[in-house]
Amino acid sequence: MAQSNLKAYPVWDGGVRLFHWVNVLTIIGLLAIGLVLMFSKDLGITDEGKILLKAAHIWVGYVFVVNLLARFVWAFLGNRFARWKAILPFGKVYKAQFQAYLQGRKIGRDVHFLGHNPLGRWSVLLMFLLMIGQGITGLVLASTDLYMAPFGSQMKAWVAEDEAAIAMVQPYQKQGVDPIAYQEMRDFRKPFRTLHTYFFYLLMFSIVLHISAVIVEEKRRRNGLTSAMITGEKVFKEKPFDAD
Repeated sequence: MAQSNLKAYPVWDGGVRLFHWVNVLTIIGLLAIGLVLMFSKDLGITDEGKILLKAAHIWVGYVFVVNLLARFVWAFLGNRFARWKAILPFGKVYKAQFQAYLQGRKIGRDVHFLGHNPLGRWSVLLMFLLMIGQGITGLVLASTDLYMAPFGSQMKAWVAEDEAAIAMVQPYQKQGVDPIAYQEMRDFRKPFRTLHTYFFYLLMFSIVLHISAVIVEEKRRRNGLTSAMITGEKVFKEKPFDAD
């Protein structure tokens, strides 16, 4: 079919595109710093170096969490493809799209979607859940390791010998720290650290699947799936099922 028969449809608004690329950059930054920290002993990194790396990891993590929260708010304010009913695999709209998708598969006819297709919605839900888990556990670890926000002050008060010693409590230092209270805090921290690690592996796996699916879909349909996160538009030969 001639290239002139392709029609561009607006889909991703500026808020969605901004979230996507900030999310990409923060995850890359968190991954890079996190991997260095995981192998810090093998790399011979000192305690001072680990503190600097962890602080950098946490600050990038703050951007990651704020960006994620902004996306959740935008799901109430953005265009119709940015909203929850176009993202999550639930509701009447999703049911109609899923039935159309299945019917198309039965008769061997592609059903095109401007937004996420019915299977893609499950992938988005999984990634959101993993990012929420990663963000929450990361904030707890930031508070229990370097005593940074949001709960760092409470953790200092927990491990300090007394109220007067709170100001003396510093990361990787024993001054002003009650050893028993400190061990209790570290025991509290342990499951969050384990979950943070598992969420990391699962998130990386889901990202690899996501990228692979995008590549396959891009080669198969050639509707600008990748460039849509830059231009905001996809192109189709036929009108998508969820187009106006």
